[in-house]
Amino acid sequence: MNTKLKKLFQNGLFFFIVATILLWAKSYLAFKFSFSLNIENTFQEIILFITPLGSILFFLALSFLFSKKKRMKAFMTLYFIMSFVLFANVVYFRFFNDFITIPVLMQYKNFGQLGGSASELMGAMDILLWADFIVLLVWAIVKRTELTLSIRKRSIGLIFAAAIMALAVNLGMAESERPQLLTRTFDRAMFVKLMGVYNFHLYDTVMTANTQKHRVFAESSELSEVRNYLHTQKGDPGKYFGEAEGKNVVMISMESLQNFVINYRVNGEEVTPFLNDLIEDKNSLYFSNFYHNTGQGKTSDSEFIIDNSLYGLPRGAVFTTNSGNELNATPEILEKEGYSSAVFHGNNDSFWNRDVMYETLGYDTFFSKAQYDVTEDISVNYGLKDIPFFEQSIPKVKSLEEPYYTRFITLTHHYPFTLNKEADKMIEQTNTGDGTVDRYFQTARYMDESLKKFFQSMKDAGEYKDTVFVFYGDHYGISENHNRAMSEIMNEEIRPFEHTQLQRVPLIIHSPGLEGKKMDTIGSQIDLKPTILHLLGKETEDDIQFGTDLLAENRENIAILRDGSAISEEYLYAGEDDVCYDKATQWEVDNSKCEEIQNKAQTELNLSDKVVYGDLLRFKDEEEQLESTPKEEKQQKE
Repeated sequence: MNTKLKKLFQNGLFFFIVATILLWAKSYLAFKFSFSLNIENTFQEIILFITPLGSILFFLALSFLFSKKKRMKAFMTLYFIMSFVLFANVVYFRFFNDFITIPVLMQYKNFGQLGGSASELMGAMDILLWADFIVLLVWAIVKRTELTLSIRKRSIGLIFAAAIMALAVNLGMAESERPQLLTRTFDRAMFVKLMGVYNFHLYDTVMTANTQKHRVFAESSELSEVRNYLHTQKGDPGKYFGEAEGKNVVMISMESLQNFVINYRVNGEEVTPFLNDLIEDKNSLYFSNFYHNTGQGKTSDSEFIIDNSLYGLPRGAVFTTNSGNELNATPEILEKEGYSSAVFHGNNDSFWNRDVMYETLGYDTFFSKAQYDVTEDISVNYGLKDIPFFEQSIPKVKSLEEPYYTRFITLTHHYPFTLNKEADKMIEQTNTGDGTVDRYFQTARYMDESLKKFFQSMKDAGEYKDTVFVFYGDHYGISENHNRAMSEIMNEEIRPFEHTQLQRVPLIIHSPGLEGKKMDTIGSQIDLKPTILHLLGKETEDDIQFGTDLLAENRENIAILRDGSAISEEYLYAGEDDVCYDKATQWEVDNSKCEEIQNKAQTELNLSDKVVYGDLLRFKDEEEQLESTPKEEKQQKE
């Protein structure tokens, strides 16, 4: 190596520039090819290219704040952290089609239990996301005696100035493309597209701190605002009110089951033969236009929504971020009616912070993995397989004091949708070439078989006659990252309209003596709490809840999703894409047609977030006491 080249490789500024270019290039390529950011025009492409630079310059320049002796270690540490943040988001996005937030990181206890899911999400090409770091590390080690980051103060000042300028230009371009990007309720994908993943995490940190302060500054008057809105949304209980009074309630959370699999066949074989037959039963109510409302909390979100008739949060999961809130959940309400309550789940009790949250919700008993005989032979992916799970649950059900309110959480039909025994594969795979989609139908078939066996076991155990069974899908199983394969399955292009419709999940309510019927009512998980309570003959008029009884005769037919999407009888608003469709024609129409349901969605989501973030239900007793106070005394208190 000649003298000039040798000096160049010993030059700290040259090392800094090369490192910046490598991280910039890696970040841009990851943004471009690993995230589905839907680049709409050349201007957005330019923004995407520019957006990593300011963050990279700023964060790497922080190493200059350290002494010269520690500067290289600080630099490599910062480079590693930024590389890891990028890598973690790439892997996370593959399944969840979303970006990691601080509330999600608070669920760290979940990550060690992911098993096959984590390994399935990673690929051999991921090593390329670390190639630049390895090159720089080798460079730094080989030249450790000569290479230092000793740079003149003027150069350091210029680097910080360039970082601030790049950030300012990026923000200006982003604001011109999406006005009020930092102040409006935003779509994470849009934010990353316009500001980059590193700036997203800075913004997320600020947002997290901001939400934490809500509880501190929340006031009881905010609950009155919520109550005033809800009083305008109430519907009268229908003819089914009290039809199941005094009966046990068995809620079955059907993991990742979307409604499109109902009556779907693979090579002539039904994917869900048991559920198909149950829908046709004379004692079953089936809701074909029932949507999940979940966000990042997935299954835990569905549990929270169904028990409280409050929406999950836009970021993270209530189960981990607000487990100490005062709530008025179904188990607590039914306890006053003499009900015992329990949850059955073949995974660790700490997963999704359930061991803490179930006490908050008012459950008496939690049968988790520790209460089951779990061996490797009868486990797959997240834990105990569904058939042995239900088999082992029957004696536990028999031990409960009646009447009871229970939830069973299935596991096997979970990403990456794998079965470890040939005997468990009761149907052939589809052949789209997308492993996730192709395996989905096999695990769905296995879960359906487990439900059939459980249903019969409940009959054999004498637990059927006096029970209401509620089968519901908890959230989507196949994200929009698999739209190509899903287009083949559905025989149609997956546009925002079809993607939103794929958020429908099955809901079947079955009970002996119930007048069965197929319902085209539009509703969602937020509506299950009042529906169940009304079936049991329990009034909910004064409850703080955003759902309405699905069986009420004068209810508004609407479903509101966590991303701001809204579906009515006439229109469908796809929130993430800001597109309005006429449902009759399935054609895109002017957004003004969806303005009413769009505004309703935003109002409800914001008010529900106020309740959760501010822990407003702790003011409920105080508010009710104030409302019952004579007018003169009330004025004095105010």
